[in-house]
Amino acid sequence: MSAQANRTKRRSIGDLVKGGPPIVGLTAYTAPIAQILDPHVDFLLVGDSVGMVVYGFASTLAVTVEMMIAHGAAVMRGSSQALIVVDMPFGSYQGSSEQAFRTAARITAETGCAAVKLEGGAEMADTVRFLSERGVSVMGHVGLMPQSVNTAGGFKVRGRDQHQAERVSADAKAIAEAGAFALVIEGTVEPVARAITQSVSIPTIGIGASPACDGQILVTDDVLGLFAQFKPRFVKRYAELAPLIAAAAAEYAADVRARRFPGPEHCFGMS
Repeated sequence: MSAQANRTKRRSIGDLVKGGPPIVGLTAYTAPIAQILDPHVDFLLVGDSVGMVVYGFASTLAVTVEMMIAHGAAVMRGSSQALIVVDMPFGSYQGSSEQAFRTAARITAETGCAAVKLEGGAEMADTVRFLSERGVSVMGHVGLMPQSVNTAGGFKVRGRDQHQAERVSADAKAIAEAGAFALVIEGTVEPVARAITQSVSIPTIGIGASPACDGQILVTDDVLGLFAQFKPRFVKRYAELAPLIAAAAAEYAADVRARRFPGPEHCFGMS
């Protein structure tokens, strides 16, 4: 068998199947993390959460297209199996369908990703349809939408009253019917997310939503416990790396100050 034939095939949007095995997603922003996560997930999302996780912004609103392209390309280089989806940042697609296409085309061309993700409900349906009809694979995002944090009054769970529940459900239906291949449901009360999953024809990906969703995604840094003082309710930590990193840094600093590092074994001698 040739090396080319033996190479693991990267997943496509057709591999994210509604009603099949649960779909596994995590975020990634760098090549080393993408390489570690790649064998274990179905897709990696290069989320605009990079603004908060990597750059220390208070929200995702300051993230630029250039940032998303740089991190998206890094994740593509670090992975070989997972489907790669890249977020379209705030202000890069809401202006018009044509603006959205230009942004999506640039992100896809410069990163090599398979799909882009955008936030919005019924008001973005025409844009999703426009992109889909022109060969852009779109993952939708409804419920709690971080790019709308200012107009929504903060990071608040959606669907708690009848009006909100109907709005999120209508948004999900509109985006699914417009041609999105999958739909993230974030920060939405469980019965509403469950009902949406049962009603739409495309896979749903939950984050703070419902175990009934066709898949789940979390921010990797939350999963790994890298934010020691912040843990959203919907996150399950599978490791507590922040104390380990702090301990390693403290031990290194102590060795340097005591001149225990570097030792002879870390130095180069004459040949």
